[in-house]
Amino acid sequence: MSKWTTAHIPDQSGRIAVITGANTGLGYETAAALAVKGARVVLAVRNVEKGKAAAERITAATAGADVTVQELDLTSLQSIREAAEQIRAAHDRIDLLINNAGVMVTPKSTTKDGFELQFGTNHLGHFALTGLLIERLLPASGSRVVTVSSNGHKYPAPIRFDDLQWERSYSRMGAYGQSKLANLMFTYELQRRLAGTNTIAAAAHPGASRSELGRNAPLPIMVLFAPFMPIQQSAAMGALPTLRAATDPGVLGGQFFGPSGIGELRGHPKVVVSNDRSHDVDAQRRLWAVSEELTGVTYPIG
Repeated sequence: MSKWTTAHIPDQSGRIAVITGANTGLGYETAAALAVKGARVVLAVRNVEKGKAAAERITAATAGADVTVQELDLTSLQSIREAAEQIRAAHDRIDLLINNAGVMVTPKSTTKDGFELQFGTNHLGHFALTGLLIERLLPASGSRVVTVSSNGHKYPAPIRFDDLQWERSYSRMGAYGQSKLANLMFTYELQRRLAGTNTIAAAAHPGASRSELGRNAPLPIMVLFAPFMPIQQSAAMGALPTLRAATDPGVLGGQFFGPSGIGELRGHPKVVVSNDRSHDVDAQRRLWAVSEELTGVTYPIG
C-alpha cells in the first residue's frame, strides 16, 4: 500500500481510544481522524480548558462524535495514577492507547517527581500510564498500544544508565534523543511481554511535521533545524504513521511506522527501521526494570 491515508482507516465504531496530548498538533489530528471513523475518543491532556476546546472542534466537525476530556499531567505520577483510576472507572475496556504527548529540547528541569523533564514526560510518564491501564487493554480483542517516537532516537548516544536524570551534565538534544530511544525500547520490550495476549505494541514517528513540539528550542537549535522548515509536512500528514500503527489490520506487534520519503522526513506512512541501539534486548530489559523502580508501576504480564 504505497499511499496510506485516513481513507484506509477501518470503521472504529464501538472502539475506545485514549490519546495523550490530544488537544493540539499530532495528537489532535489523530483524535479527530479516529472520531470521524466512529471511535469513542478520550483526550488525555494537561490543560483541561484547551482539551475542551479541542473536543468542541472535533464534535463541531463530525456529527455524532463521542469525545471526552481527561486531565492528565505526565510530569506527575500522582496525576497519572488519578487519571488512570478515572479512565478505568469510566471504561471497562480500552481498544487503543496512543502515547502521543511529549516535550522537546527543554531547558534543564525536572518533573514533579524529580525526573529529568524529557525522560520523565516522554518515557516514564507513558510507561506508568500504560502499566496502570494495561488490564483494560488485555481483554479487548485487537487492542493496541502505540507510542510516538521520533527520528531523534538516532541521536548518537545510548541510554545513560549511569546518569539517567542528566545530573552530571545536560544536553537538550541528548536528553530528547534518550527519551525517544526509550520510547522504542519500551515498545519492543512491551511487545515481547504481550506475546500470547489480545494486545500488541507498535510505534510511530511523524518525520518533520509542523507542531508545537519545538516551542522550547533555543536559537542555536532553531538555526540548526531551519533548513528543514520549508519541507515540514502538516500535522495531519505527520499523524498518519500513528494512525496506521493504530488501525491498519495488517500491523504486527513491534512494527515501527514513519514517513516514506527521503530521510523519513515527510510522506505517507510505511514500516521503517529503528537504529541498532533500540534493538538491544539487554538494554531494553534494564530500562524496563529501572522504569518499574522509578515509577513504582509493575505490569501484570511477562
